[in-house]
Amino acid sequence: MTDNLTQQQVNNTAWAACDTFRGVVDAGQYKDYILVMLFLKYISDLWNDHAEGYRKQYGSDEARIRRRLERERFVLPKGASFYDLYDQRLEANIGELINIALEKIEDANRTKLEGVFRNIDFNSESNLGRVKDRNRRLNNMLEDFAKPALDLRPSRVTGDIIGECYIYLISRFASDAGKKAGEFYTPAAVSRLLAKLAAPKSGNTICDPACGSGSLLIRAAEEVGSDNFALYGQEVNGSTWALARMNMFLHAKDAARIEWCDTLNSPTLVEDDHLMTFDVVVANPPFSLDKWGAEGASKDHFNRYWRGIPPKSKGDYAFITHMIEIARRQSGRVAVIVPHGVLFRGGAEGAIRTKLIDENLLDAVVGLPANLFTTTGIPVAILVFDRSREEGGANEARKDVLFIDASKEFTPGKTQNIMDEEHIAKVLETYRTRAELDKYSHLATPEEIKANDYNLNIPRYVDTFEPEEEIDVAAIQKEIDQIEAELAEVRGRMAKYLKELGVNV
Repeated sequence: MTDNLTQQQVNNTAWAACDTFRGVVDAGQYKDYILVMLFLKYISDLWNDHAEGYRKQYGSDEARIRRRLERERFVLPKGASFYDLYDQRLEANIGELINIALEKIEDANRTKLEGVFRNIDFNSESNLGRVKDRNRRLNNMLEDFAKPALDLRPSRVTGDIIGECYIYLISRFASDAGKKAGEFYTPAAVSRLLAKLAAPKSGNTICDPACGSGSLLIRAAEEVGSDNFALYGQEVNGSTWALARMNMFLHAKDAARIEWCDTLNSPTLVEDDHLMTFDVVVANPPFSLDKWGAEGASKDHFNRYWRGIPPKSKGDYAFITHMIEIARRQSGRVAVIVPHGVLFRGGAEGAIRTKLIDENLLDAVVGLPANLFTTTGIPVAILVFDRSREEGGANEARKDVLFIDASKEFTPGKTQNIMDEEHIAKVLETYRTRAELDKYSHLATPEEIKANDYNLNIPRYVDTFEPEEEIDVAAIQKEIDQIEAELAEVRGRMAKYLKELGVNV
């Protein structure tokens, strides 16, 4: 019998630990406490596991062991581990003690964790209740995470299991918190598809300007197939930015540069007063963001909105424009999830869409099934832009746009639909070969798109109409006549029987 933990065991135990807060604290708040505690537990177990290994080499020379760990891993200050806090779980100021431990960890690992814990307060009365209730909840949480099923030593679990547990919890919290789609989590299947369509390669720089908790960036990195890449992200929400930093750490991608900023109004991925550019840009930005900053767009320091300024109540094309502007000229690739309105709305959005198409940047439009997200049932689409189609790029001769209707490619679930591997594979193979499949995909010429007034609504290009079965009216009438004759015969027999019984009818 193996002592190793499975993904399901870790996921289930971590989710059960949430019962400490569920029903008392809003899911949008308690997710931070649970995920920070999971992070602390993991780095404590990681530290202890490696320390035990070094003791076999250095004996009882704890100072030397600590120096080795701090040089090769990270710094876990004395008194700041999960187990130090667990031993003090009954102290009257346990919330304050947890805050102090996290501050020590952050201070000792500034290059990797600076600012990560600044938005979390384990001593908060407004979030966790008065002293007695707060202490009871924190005590229960520490005891939950001390259970054997959450022994997260690398000798018992792989780093992948911890990282996947983190993403699993984030997905559950996204559902419980009722957040708008894309605010801090993209469903795993959608992330995989988007990452594969973006197709990052070895040596690429990859950016997500609306990175949420960082899961999409991690999926994109996995597509590279090596460690030769650089990750960049931007996130406007402070607590979600912190999740992304911890997520990167747990996935051994803590070299990623994740900035806390408003991407549209004050981007910080800047070099020499210019926006940094990247080989691959992916994102699932918040859908139709209101008050995104249109009032200042005409004076944008980076001149991103030269194609036109999106409406102030819908920021979709603001994100799309930003993503295209930060993709490398003549080679960069962009893959973005959008609501269907982006495909056909007129006005300022229609004008921007027209210019993007005339620039020959749009490579593909992929329609996805409805109800893929935990928090919205609307269908979405993926737009793929390819700057290698520009003049001087490797694909400048490509002028067509591939439309794929994958809206029926899913497995129904209890609460949401799921795109399985075969559904994803079909989209990818069709995109790779640019194949035209009946009722599934179509290569549209620039002339076709212009004839449709630059409307990208997928049914205009992919005919999914299923002809209804022809009705043989004569045969149906014959069947009706036969049924009526049989009914008349039954009624006659019934009247005869009732008469014999002396019943007047």
